[in-house]
Amino acid sequence: MARMPAALRHPAGARALVILALFGIWEVAARWFVDPSFMSPPSRVVAFMDELFATPGVPQALFTTFLELAAAFALSVAVGLAVGLLVGLHDFSRRSLLPIVLLLYATPQVTILPLFILYFGIGPASKIAFGMSHGMFPIIVTVAAGVQNIKPILLLSARSMGASPRQVLRWVIFPHMIPSFFTGMRLAMTAALLGVLLAELYVSSTGVGYFTHLFADSFEPAKLFGLITVLALMAIVLNETVRRAEVRFGHWQST
Repeated sequence: MARMPAALRHPAGARALVILALFGIWEVAARWFVDPSFMSPPSRVVAFMDELFATPGVPQALFTTFLELAAAFALSVAVGLAVGLLVGLHDFSRRSLLPIVLLLYATPQVTILPLFILYFGIGPASKIAFGMSHGMFPIIVTVAAGVQNIKPILLLSARSMGASPRQVLRWVIFPHMIPSFFTGMRLAMTAALLGVLLAELYVSSTGVGYFTHLFADSFEPAKLFGLITVLALMAIVLNETVRRAEVRFGHWQST
């Protein structure tokens, strides 16, 4: 049996092969099997990138969406971490608040989008708030679960040696909940992006969501897929930032 090439035995090589295969399938399907009014091949999408960024309002829309996403994600982390610790550290809070959190998490957020528009208007505030409503629940649930998985003997030992509540939080709780916390952050980033885009899609005259709707209605698939590609790159950058932060703060777990 022939040996697999060395490049493909490396995870990065295997990933590259999968990505190239998917782009190849996309190219063939878009050129020969799908109506060009609905899908453009990757080669055409790349060729239309200059025209996409030359479209009036698109660069500003990308910048606006990025700022809204960053704000929604930051608020999701702050609120989700605080509520997750409250729910996870105290038995009474967990029994009384966690069912409410899970109920709200299970509620389709898009059904209450009109309420966000009513309270926050049609400006960036409603997009940020709606994005936060999507992003904070994964963090609350994962942080609460991570805190519950900490061995009680560790907390008892720290307190018996005179550690203050702040020291217990800093040196025992935070290090041990890092994996679940960063898992929640990754889920929250995707959810916050979805919330921001949904709000822009329905009630906005700017932002990526608005131009996505515009390009779809005007049958401009090259620009539409180009915009989606830029949005995917934006999400990849944010996800890589979270991954590097996880490596930085969780390196001790591999030692």
